[in-house]
Amino acid sequence: MDEIDTRQAIKDTALELLVRHGYRGISFGDISVALGTTRANIHYHFGNKQALVDEVLGDYMQATLSGLRAVWSAEGANFSDQVEAMIAYSRARFRHFNPAGTEGHSWSLISRLRQDADLLGDRGRQMLSHFGVELSTLFAEALSSAGRRGELADNVVPADAALLFAVIADNAAPITLAEGGFERLERTYRSLRQMMLPKMLSL
Repeated sequence: MDEIDTRQAIKDTALELLVRHGYRGISFGDISVALGTTRANIHYHFGNKQALVDEVLGDYMQATLSGLRAVWSAEGANFSDQVEAMIAYSRARFRHFNPAGTEGHSWSLISRLRQDADLLGDRGRQMLSHFGVELSTLFAEALSSAGRRGELADNVVPADAALLFAVIADNAAPITLAEGGFERLERTYRSLRQMMLPKMLSL
């Protein structure tokens, strides 16, 4: 592999291990064994663990926000379609770390690193905080659009609806862990959607 490929392979491996074991639970030694390289090689590319974690977190956040923006701005999709796409997006991530019959494992880097926030540097903590802000903005725009399209019940305030979706999305992994599987998250999204649809569409 060239240096660019090696660097990406290190980040990919670190992501898998961080989601599964958290900041406290991994070392450069763990990454080197999983990847079949040396600790010196990882140090060469990233210097220290905090720098590696910051870069992995930054990439993960960007990919997550891009994926969610694609879900909530898909051309021709209505509010109901968008909620179903959100469920599918979350399910794919969940199943990556929880193959059928093995539920109960962490599947979000963001929620995993929040558990270890005291070990992160200033940049890492700032990124976690910024993710919540970006998530709120994303849902505010999506629910405002749904409201303008007449897809929400008259008594639904788009800003309040956006807050609820943002809170659920930001806590999706803890919801599945607390309830023992993906079904509760799926039901939560669909129930929230049902409450927000005009009565003629919710029947």
